[in-house]
Amino acid sequence: MFKNILNGFIDHPIFTSVFIADFGILLFHRPPFIFSLLMLGALMGMCMYFGQKLALFKI
Repeated sequence: MFKNILNGFIDHPIFTSVFIADFGILLFHRPPFIFSLLMLGALMGMCMYFGQKLALFKI
């Protein structure tokens, strides 16, 4: 399972770097409220994209 996650991150380096930067900024910095809502929306969109692409629990 972890190998699939790492391979998915390696296959999409631009989305991975944006994801990590966005997560780090929201975690360690306090941006203005509206900007943080936009960043949180982008983070949720990237999470849904990676969840769809990785499809760890295929039935």
